[in-house]
Amino acid sequence: MEFPLQGKLKNPLLWILGIMTGGILVVGLMTYRMVETPSSEQLVEQLTVPATKETLAAEIEASGTVEPIESVNISPKNPGRLVQLRVTQGMRVKKGQILAVMENFEIQAQGYQAQAKFKQALAQLKEAQLRIPGEIAQAKTRLAQAQASLKQAQAKLPKDIKQAQAQLQAAEARFQLAQARIQRNGALLKEGAVTQDEYDAVLNDFRTALATGMEAQQRFEQAKTTSFPEIDRLKAAVAEAQVQLEQRQKTAEIELAQLQAAAEAARAELERIKIQYQDTFIRAPFDGVVTQKYATVGAFVTPTTSASATASATSASILALANGLEVVAKVPEVDIGQLQLGQPARIVADAYPDKVFQGQVVKIAPEAVVEQNVTSFEVTVRILTGQETLRSKMNVDVDFVGRQLSNALVVPTVAIVTQEGQTGVMVPDENQKPMFKPVTIGLVLNDKTQILNGLTPGERVFVDLPENKDQKEIEK
Repeated sequence: MEFPLQGKLKNPLLWILGIMTGGILVVGLMTYRMVETPSSEQLVEQLTVPATKETLAAEIEASGTVEPIESVNISPKNPGRLVQLRVTQGMRVKKGQILAVMENFEIQAQGYQAQAKFKQALAQLKEAQLRIPGEIAQAKTRLAQAQASLKQAQAKLPKDIKQAQAQLQAAEARFQLAQARIQRNGALLKEGAVTQDEYDAVLNDFRTALATGMEAQQRFEQAKTTSFPEIDRLKAAVAEAQVQLEQRQKTAEIELAQLQAAAEAARAELERIKIQYQDTFIRAPFDGVVTQKYATVGAFVTPTTSASATASATSASILALANGLEVVAKVPEVDIGQLQLGQPARIVADAYPDKVFQGQVVKIAPEAVVEQNVTSFEVTVRILTGQETLRSKMNVDVDFVGRQLSNALVVPTVAIVTQEGQTGVMVPDENQKPMFKPVTIGLVLNDKTQILNGLTPGERVFVDLPENKDQKEIEK
């Protein structure tokens, strides 16, 4: 049975509107799917980036503190009472400037006494230097006189003996003549040829010759016995004078040496007290800034006790002095190989976060420091700018600027993956699907990694994988 069209469509307008609405929904749904579901090319564009050539600058971050280049606690060499303090905390001082004065009245008195003893020792030395040469000269004169007397006696001795001997010989000749005459006249007297008076006269001559001979013999013996002892006496006098001269010369050397040593000892004692007196004036060992004050005027300061951070009655140090500033940063062991002397650095202090100060590496510690199982090396950085702004013990962050690599091929660090222990990247294959490609990486700087080989400039690498990619095959 057929029904007329009019009966089936009681309200044709509603049907038309429904068909139009349905068509619009279908078209919109299809358009939405086309927009929300990109093509493979569009998906690759979204998930990949090209490898590009850039200039890389290696930077290593480390934390550190500002430290003085030179720092010392100023203490007296000897215990004593502090009587003057000529500087205050924060004051700049010059090398050799007097910072403080210790009590020194007793040392002054010792100095005056030592000076007097030194002058006395010098006077005794000068007196001996004038006196001893005169004594030696006198000894030499006595020796010369004894030698002259000996020579004179030795020259006179033969003459006296010869004279006495000649007199003895003459007396002996007269005696022999008188003896011969007495014999002849005795015979003549018996014969009556001479008278008794004539015989007595000859006898008297004999007796006179005998007495004269005996006297000459005595003079000769006396000349011999008296001349040689005198020579011996004069020789002994010469030897004694020689010994006295030599002894005086030796004792003169010893005496002068002793007096010289006494003068030197007195001089040394005077210099020691002068140094001790100068040590009571505490001077700056170098140009710097007074960073701390440990003692006040009137305090007894001794190097044998401990200093406190506040003023106290007894302490080991009077004040602390520092010169210059530098940064000591702790660089992790893994980064120390990228640092070298002269390398520039940027310094940012916690107190001045908006300021960047320039520095330069001047020392790299040869030995590591291990703290809480973390191994690091202390790196000293010279502060090139900001010396007047930074303060000792400030905390800072240091960025070490390494060498620059020109035309380095880089990809984002997130693009680096490992597969079966091999390093590489994921690149689109012929079907725009991720495909593992091994590469050799170089410098890694935060979010960028240098590619040494394995990629070409402009080649795209995945930084994110499609949802249907099996993640178990890739280890990032």
